[in-house]
Amino acid sequence: MKRKSDLILRLSLVFGDAMALVLSFAAAYFIRIYVDSRPIYFESQLLDFTITILFLVPIMLMVLASLGLYRKSVFLGRSRMIELGKLALAAVLSVASLIVYDFFKGENLFPVRVMAITAVALSFVFLVFERIIVRFLVRQIFRKDYATKRVVIIGNSRNTEYLADYIASTPESEYTLAGIVASKKFIPKDLKARQYSSLKEALKRAKADVIFQTDEKSTEYVYKQAVQRHLLYYFVPSETALSSHFGEMELIGNTPAVMVMTTPLAGGYAVIKRAFDIIFSLVAIIITAIPMGIIWLIIKLSDFRHSPIYKDERLTQYNRKFKCYKFRSMKAEYSGMTAEEAFTKMGKPELIPKYRKGGDYLKNDPRVTGIGRFIRRTSIDELPQLFNILKGDISLIGPRALLPGELRSYGDRSLILTVKSGLTGFAQVSGRRDIPFEERRALDIYYVRNWSLMLDLTIFFKTIVAVLKGEGAK
Repeated sequence: MKRKSDLILRLSLVFGDAMALVLSFAAAYFIRIYVDSRPIYFESQLLDFTITILFLVPIMLMVLASLGLYRKSVFLGRSRMIELGKLALAAVLSVASLIVYDFFKGENLFPVRVMAITAVALSFVFLVFERIIVRFLVRQIFRKDYATKRVVIIGNSRNTEYLADYIASTPESEYTLAGIVASKKFIPKDLKARQYSSLKEALKRAKADVIFQTDEKSTEYVYKQAVQRHLLYYFVPSETALSSHFGEMELIGNTPAVMVMTTPLAGGYAVIKRAFDIIFSLVAIIITAIPMGIIWLIIKLSDFRHSPIYKDERLTQYNRKFKCYKFRSMKAEYSGMTAEEAFTKMGKPELIPKYRKGGDYLKNDPRVTGIGRFIRRTSIDELPQLFNILKGDISLIGPRALLPGELRSYGDRSLILTVKSGLTGFAQVSGRRDIPFEERRALDIYYVRNWSLMLDLTIFFKTIVAVLKGEGAK
């Protein structure tokens, strides 16, 4: 709950905004058709109007996201005027998108043009009131310990004192003060019991979710500790550094802090990516339901004793373990074994070095069944992972899901596990098994550090081409 509170907040806003927009357009339609007695120019069917609105809601939400309306600094900040101005602009742009669509498609959505003006006004009013309700609910949730993030503050600076005093004295804040690593003169008198002698001790005993650093001493070390533990990291800049900050700026009380992100895939972008994952997985499951049923039956008929679905333990975001679903392609007696254990069991230990040297691949692998070779070559064995995507275990696109034992081979494993693992990814579309292990790791790290919507779209279309051509699938 604590780690996902930001995502839950943004998802709540997205859902609330979507409902507000739909209701505002529905209200504008109802007022003009059933309340206003003036004549209309042409008929507009309610069903057609509603379907069009629902179809364009994602575009409207993207408008809100592009205006920064899903940033915490805007939604939870003290200045309401900034948010109100952006909401007014969003309402105008949302209705404008409908007018443009209506013009080019000739759908005749608006019986009279004044209805568009009504829709703008109602969109603004509905969005404002919806966000007041969501903000109230969020404040109430933050009063509960299970929804707040535990903070460790480190640094010999007056900002340490300001932050500690604000967090400790503000029950509706999303933060709870868990520990302070600083000299006594920078700690409020009533909070000296929360002092720790070192950052490692504080992180070990305080069970932190967030690190705030208020000075520039050992920033690389502190940041590395945050990355390794998958904690949020905020750097509180001095006045001279404010003009050159990077990351997302937030106000904690009256203290500006910069959230230093290990990946661009955060905030509103994470919400958009999750929404796409849900929609894609649902559609893909419906489309592939019959082929998956046929494959399930074939595998079951070839081996009644074991389930056609193989569940393998893998790692995803924040080092979390999950059960990865695949169609069983390996003989049951070797399932769950390492390559070394399996080849030794079958009396062929000489295959171990060949397997590892080939990038964990062996042509005509004796562990794989006949149907297994086919579903691996066509990537059909991966289809059950659509349910992993729907559950939120993985994303459609991301780094390859690691086996727990593989962590030793990843020097930058903390970075790779900053985002959700993916069904497909940059490494897979760059050659899959045809490129060496080290290069696959480098591509995964590149993806994490340089994520963008355009990169995801590129990988998505390259994946379709690679699957159709069978490139790298073995």
